[in-house]
Amino acid sequence: MQLYHHPFSLDSQKVRLTLEEKGIDYTSHHVNPLTGKNMDAFFFSMNPSAKIPVFQNGSHIIYDTIEIIQYIERIAEKVSSGGNNLNVSSREVVEWMHKIQEWDGMYFTLFHVPEKYRLYVSKFLRRVIIARMAESPNLASAYHCKLREAYDTDDKLKNVDVLRRSENHLVRLLDEVELKLGETSYLAGEEFSLADVMLIPVLARIQLLNLEDEYINSRPNIADYWVLVKQRPSYNKVIGKYFDGWRRRKTLLKTWCFIRVRSMLRKY
Repeated sequence: MQLYHHPFSLDSQKVRLTLEEKGIDYTSHHVNPLTGKNMDAFFFSMNPSAKIPVFQNGSHIIYDTIEIIQYIERIAEKVSSGGNNLNVSSREVVEWMHKIQEWDGMYFTLFHVPEKYRLYVSKFLRRVIIARMAESPNLASAYHCKLREAYDTDDKLKNVDVLRRSENHLVRLLDEVELKLGETSYLAGEEFSLADVMLIPVLARIQLLNLEDEYINSRPNIADYWVLVKQRPSYNKVIGKYFDGWRRRKTLLKTWCFIRVRSMLRKY
């Protein structure tokens, strides 16, 4: 089993947490969208949306995050039960999974990145797409769609209503989570589930953007829950390893230096 992902990616974190919690071995392939690696012909021909993660098991390739997670769950349950009596997630867990996945963190994240860095990376990625289009004319049409999408994203980031809608969506979600966690230890009951796997990266993204006070600490049940779930080994391996304390600066600096060097080389 192969997983194409990156530590920055919200959806990649959800899938990797599932793999760790279920104890499934896999081969890891880092594909960093901030450096345009998802636009390389090999990956792009496999997944023209250029989105990560991508999960591959033999000839079976899955792009949708929830579909990947449920596929992993079925594999794990089949192994543990010997192929009989699969005990997959309850309806409540699945409902929470979809509810959390409906919030798209991309615009929320980009709006909280300093504009000069955001514009620099955006310009760099557009150059990458144009270069890949020239290198792989058979994929030119799909690359052109991604280029239009990049310009569309830049336009939306000029519209404060886009940010407001994303923020309002997040607030509604967290308020519902806060009420639920007032009744149970975890999101779908007293046992950790795939609903929690979906929520943890959302809270981690809020922490990464230094918005804990506004969105987490202001909700006491979520604040207690956040302390609890960060103690899980899966959290440390998937998220804490890259984003806790000094590691966050190291992770972000590594990507920024790569982009700067590539941009400088293109000038000569």
